[in-house]
Amino acid sequence: MRGVRFLIGGCATAFMTLCPGEASRAESAASQVGREAFTGMPPAVDRSNLYSEASADRINPSLNGLKPLVYVPNVKSGDVYVIDPASFEVVNRFKIGHSPQHVVPSWDLKTLWVTESSEGRRTGGSLVPIDPQTGKPGSPIPVPDAYNMYFTPNGAFAIIVAEAYKRLEFRDPQTMALRHSLNVRDCPGINHADFSIDGRYAIFTCEFGGRLAKIDFSKGDAVQILKLSKGGMPQDIRISPDGKTFYVADMMADGVFVIDGETLSEIGFIPTGIGTHGLYPSRDGRKLYATNRGSHRINGLRNGPGSVSVIDFATRSVESTWPIPGGGSPDMGQVSADGERLWLSGRFDDVVYAIDTKTGTVHSIPVGRSPHGLTVWPQPGRYSLGHTGNMR
Repeated sequence: MRGVRFLIGGCATAFMTLCPGEASRAESAASQVGREAFTGMPPAVDRSNLYSEASADRINPSLNGLKPLVYVPNVKSGDVYVIDPASFEVVNRFKIGHSPQHVVPSWDLKTLWVTESSEGRRTGGSLVPIDPQTGKPGSPIPVPDAYNMYFTPNGAFAIIVAEAYKRLEFRDPQTMALRHSLNVRDCPGINHADFSIDGRYAIFTCEFGGRLAKIDFSKGDAVQILKLSKGGMPQDIRISPDGKTFYVADMMADGVFVIDGETLSEIGFIPTGIGTHGLYPSRDGRKLYATNRGSHRINGLRNGPGSVSVIDFATRSVESTWPIPGGGSPDMGQVSADGERLWLSGRFDDVVYAIDTKTGTVHSIPVGRSPHGLTVWPQPGRYSLGHTGNMR
């Protein structure tokens, strides 16, 4: 297991490292949080396809009748655009603080949370709830930094990814009151994650360190670090349908690493395109859509050589590539509820792409400045693990 090191997390408060005399108390709290994080999670219905309950015909009854909409956070214009996917028209927009990053479905599917980071500032992040029944935002909840957001597989905690502070904040999933923080200082740029099939651990990507961080909830939030062999900037991560491997997009390596989650070791690499960034499984769990942002830069140019690679889970190979006509920058997004369209933000081009998953045909919709982690709602699934809809 090349480059692997072990650390012990759970020895920090929300804002500072604990002194030695307080360590045992913090470790005890971390162990309790760790045990609570996965105990009682809904088990996989089909262990050969853990996405079986997120297939096109599995909309939760509580979401029946909800009007489908696409919610687009725009980082640089500080707002959220709302698109009607049937007409491709922007039907609403509202201001969200300074730098909204992602729109995240809650574990219980009742709320959409806009995560606002402290990007460019020392403090000043927030979480803004959206009522999907009305499509309107509620009052912001201040947090130091909210780049991204996940939920433990049993719904006991919201996990705020405080990228600027190199830490994870375990919060009450309803009130967002802080319960525990975990410093992950060897994971600079901590941002995206996915969970093991049994919920015992999660693997987070470290964008600015070329690393992965495995958080083992069953061991009191123990942290295991893997340095990727040729990775420079790992981004999104998704687990395979059978739960045996993780796929990691790397923006500098221009492809997807295949990782054994149990041993935290590399077992393969799939070349895709320039600036590989986002990963989204198809509704039938057979394909993985990998977005190639068309640039190795954090702030790339317009009309770059952006594309989407379609990876076959069974063969671990690219079966087709969909270029963005005229160039573009496909970034983050989600698959429609029926699986017929892939909705993606065009990060450097201030547009949203609606891509036909049968033909690769692209429809572009102008939005605000620097669109990022959009979501479509509703989506099929029993519960959400966060991000733009990691559904199970």
